[in-house]
This record gives sequence, C-alpha cells and structure tokens, in this order.
Amino acid sequence: MPPAPPKLLPTSEGPRLIVYHQTFHDSAGNYHSLLPLLTNHTGITHIIVAAIHLNGGPGNITLNDHKPDDKRYNQLWGEVKWLQGSGVKVLGMLGGAAQGSYERLGGSEDNFEAYYKPLQSIISTHKLDGIDLDVEEKVGIQTITRLIARLRADFGADFLITMAPVATALIPDPNIPAHLRPPRPLLASGPTPNPLHPTLPHLSGFSYPELECSIYGKEIAWYNTQFYCGWGDAGSTQWYDAIIAAGWTPSKVVLGVVTNPGNGAGHVPVSKLRDTCARLREKYKNVGGGFGGVMGWEYFNSGDHEEDMVHVTSLDLNNETVQAGWVAALGRILRVEEAPRVRTQNPLLGVTPEQIRQMVTKLPEARASWPPETIEKLVVLGFSTQEAVAALNATEGNVELAAGFLFEQYPQ
Repeated sequence: MPPAPPKLLPTSEGPRLIVYHQTFHDSAGNYHSLLPLLTNHTGITHIIVAAIHLNGGPGNITLNDHKPDDKRYNQLWGEVKWLQGSGVKVLGMLGGAAQGSYERLGGSEDNFEAYYKPLQSIISTHKLDGIDLDVEEKVGIQTITRLIARLRADFGADFLITMAPVATALIPDPNIPAHLRPPRPLLASGPTPNPLHPTLPHLSGFSYPELECSIYGKEIAWYNTQFYCGWGDAGSTQWYDAIIAAGWTPSKVVLGVVTNPGNGAGHVPVSKLRDTCARLREKYKNVGGGFGGVMGWEYFNSGDHEEDMVHVTSLDLNNETVQAGWVAALGRILRVEEAPRVRTQNPLLGVTPEQIRQMVTKLPEARASWPPETIEKLVVLGFSTQEAVAALNATEGNVELAAGFLFEQYPQ
C-alpha cells in the first residue's frame, strides 16, 4: 500500500500552484482532462483557461480558434464546475501571443463597450473566478486601467484580476542612472521606494511599476511572471530575488515556467525547479505574505519529458498521469503544511537602487528562443542582447521585423 499523501494547505493559503490550460485536445480529438489534478492530490490551486481573443468586429470573440460555446468545449466547461466545487479557482486568459485584443479595447467609450460586452458575457456565463490579462502588444496604460476598473465594478471585490508580464517588465534597467529616473513613489505591493521605472525591455508597451504604483495596483491579485523564453531564468532564485529586492512583494510575484521543453526555451527540469521553489518558500516565508507560487505553461504536456518523468517516478507520488505527476511534484514542495527545510540566505530587503543595478548586471543570462547568431545580427546594430531578444520574441524570430521594432521602440 502506498504511503498516505501529506496534508495540504487550504487552497486559499500558502504559495499558489497554477497551470494554464490551452491545448484542450490531442491530435485525435481526445480531451486532456483536468480531473486528475483533483483525484491525484496534486495541490493545484488555480487553473487558467486560455486563450480568449477579441477579434476584428465587435462580438467576434473566440476561445482559441472557436466560439466559447462550441460543443468541443462542453467537457472543458463541465470540468470547470467540478474544479470550482473542489475549491480550485478557474480564470480565463485574455490575449497572449495573438495580438489585437487589447488594441480593440482602446479608443472611445462606445468602442470599448462593443468589444468588452462579449468578454463580460463569457465571464458571467461560465462563472469564471477571474481573468488573467496577458498583454503582449503595445497599448497605453489607460487601456489597461479602464479595463481593470470595469472588471472590478462588474464582478465585485472577490473577482481575481491577474496579469502575465515577462520577468524583465519588473526589473529596472541598470543602464539608467538614478538621477535620470523619474520620481519613485511607493509600490502599492510593498513598503520600499520604487526604483523600477524604466525597466528592461518587454512586450506590453506600458510600465508595470507605474501601474502597480497607481490606485489600480491594489486591484491586481498577482503577476504570473514569465521566467522563460529569454525573459528570465527559474533555474535559481537570482532573477526572482532581483525583482523582490527592487520593491515587489513576494506574494504578488508568481514564478512562471514552461512545463515541457517543447513549450519554449528555458525549461527547468522539475528536480531543479523543486529546489528553486523550496528555497523561495523558505527565504520569503516571513516577507510580504510569502512566496507567490509557481505557474506552468501549459498543462497538456507537463512533465511529458524523460528527465522529468524519471524524477517524478522516483518520488513515488502514485499519480496516474504524467501531467498530474509534474504538478504533484511541485505540490509536495509548495502546498504541504510542513514545508521542506532548506538552508538559504536571508531575503534582500531595503537595498539601494545602486545595489539593485549591480544585481541586475550580474544576473545569469536567460536562455533565449533564438540562435546566438540571430541575436547577434541585432546586437551589431547597437542594441543590447536583452533588447534583441525582446524584439525577436515580439516578431516570432523575424530579424527584419525585429530590427524595425527596435528602431521604433528603442531609438538610438
């Protein structure tokens, strides 16, 4: 008989354990069920259903490539109710790599209403617990704050509003000296002065520190921060530490990872990721509400990789699917009442902007999705490696388009 599973924290307490669910079916049309996350005692706390797109023409809204009420999604919406009945919060994701949803929410009030109403309807119809705003297009901060204000007014105080920035969006640009930075108001999420603006290059077109410092910062439950595809590194605590030292509170910063090497560059084997998570949980257990947790992109192939399968099997979790095994392997670190004991350094708090700049310049280089020779074609034009990676990520690796993006966004 296998050993009894350890006691888990209530889903409303402790570090979060989140997976995105976008690839709903395999090539034969079989649905990738979420229910093993419940039946296998994984510790899952949140599911984010992706991705909702606002397409051209008001009312032309899709979940990936089909209408949200398409019969192919019947099992998905049925399982959402089961998950919610078990205490798991289910959110929808708006936007992502397919651009245009947020641009369409800009402009006049009439235009906003025309595109917002169908989104409001999906949230209401399927009783979603929240919405994840994944902004991977250049829009003004006013577009985002208007959307946040309307979501809060329509769905109340308990409705979860999260965002999905890349890690560089939360990290100060070390090349800009302190005397050239704008005034540094307090972050809504933390007690320290904000040395973050302007940040390293990213995709969203507005300043996340500015958003967090505004009255809308308190409306954002947490940030599903992408530490992969050249935007950051989850193989150690260093990138996360730099963000927290810069003024963000740990409970609002979730460590985002890819669950499989096929989902993007920067995959961290689950054995190493478990160590990173254990250290972050211990390091920040008494700081700012504790470590924010982990999110994985995405569920359908999580753990379906030889190195991860070997490690998960060694843990004797008694999981019936590789996906549930990957989630449970992290759950035994993040979600158990008795956290694993690890030796770690004290958190970096109260550091100066100069110390933060030094931290950023010493961060380990994140593994990018593009070959070094492709990145170098942009670096020789006078841009930094990080700017080059940002442009390539924004243009799906097209060097010519990336060069145009750089000269527009980061003029020399």
